[in-house]
Amino acid sequence: MVDWLNYHHLLYFWMVAKEGGITAAAELLHLSQPTLSTQIQKLEKSMGVKLFDRKGRSMLLTDTGQVVFRYADEIFHLGREMTDVIRGRPSNDALRLVVGVPDVLPKLMVYRILRSALEMEHRVKLVVYEGKLKDLLSELALHRLDVVLADSPLTPGVNVRAFNHLLGQCDVTVFGTATLANKYKEKFPVSLNGAPMLLPTQNTTLRRALEQWFDEMDLRPEVVHEFEDSALSKVFGQAGEGMIVVPTAVAAEVGHQYSLEPIGRISEITERFYAISVERRLKHPAIVAISDAARSVLFGDQAT
Repeated sequence: MVDWLNYHHLLYFWMVAKEGGITAAAELLHLSQPTLSTQIQKLEKSMGVKLFDRKGRSMLLTDTGQVVFRYADEIFHLGREMTDVIRGRPSNDALRLVVGVPDVLPKLMVYRILRSALEMEHRVKLVVYEGKLKDLLSELALHRLDVVLADSPLTPGVNVRAFNHLLGQCDVTVFGTATLANKYKEKFPVSLNGAPMLLPTQNTTLRRALEQWFDEMDLRPEVVHEFEDSALSKVFGQAGEGMIVVPTAVAAEVGHQYSLEPIGRISEITERFYAISVERRLKHPAIVAISDAARSVLFGDQAT
C-alpha cells in the first residue's frame, strides 16, 4: 500500500516554519492554534520523524525538519508557478539557488562562475553562504545547500555522499603595482628570489602548490604577509605591499579592478575549480548553466 503525503499537513508545516511559530501561521491560515498544532503532530507521526524542537513558544526546525522544509518550499513554489502558467500569467518568481562558498575561494572567481546563472532567461535569486569547506559540505549533505564551490575535489575520507563536477582549470599569474612590475618582470621567475610577496595562508590549496613550485625552482621569496581572504590580499597588493598570485582566468579583471600589472605567469601551477553536489548528474537548471558556461567560456578547452 502506498503511503500518500498529506499536502494540507505539509502546507501547515511549511507555514509554521516560514513564520517561525504557531501563532503567526495560525493567523495567516485562519486556524486555531490547537488545530494547527494537532495537524503538525499528525504530519510528524505519519513521517515517523520529529520536525520541530519545541522550546517554550519557539519552534525550531530539527535537521530532518530542515530537509523537509527545503522540499516543501520547492513543492509550493512549483505549485504557484503551475497555477500562473495555467492562468496565462507570467511567473515572477525567481529560481532559487543556494550556494556554499569556502572563505578561501577568490571572490572574483566566484562571481565569474556564478555570473552565468544571472544571465539565464529565467530570473535566478542567489543565496550565498560563506564558511569553512567542511561545514559547507555538512550543510550540503542536509540539503540546505544546492551546491558547494571548491578549489579541490571531495576526497574519499570525507564522510559526505556527494559528487565532484569539474568546472575547469587554469594556471596562475603574479601581479603587482607598476613599480613592482618594473622591478621584477624582466627576469621572472628568477626575480622572485627575495621579492616581497603576499601569499595565501598555509591551509589553502594554492599556497601548497606555490611552496612546492618555489622548492622546485630553488626560489625563496620574502613572504611579507599571509591572507586567507584573497580579496584582502588584493587590496594590500594594490597598496604596493607585495606581489599577489591569482588564477589566470580572472587576470584581466584583477588588473583592471585593482590597477595591477602582470609580472609573470606560472604555467606549472594548475588551479582547479569544482561544483560539489549531492547529485551524480547535475539537474538544477542554474547549476547546469554554471557548469556549461565555465567549461565553454571561463576556462575554455582547459577543462577535462
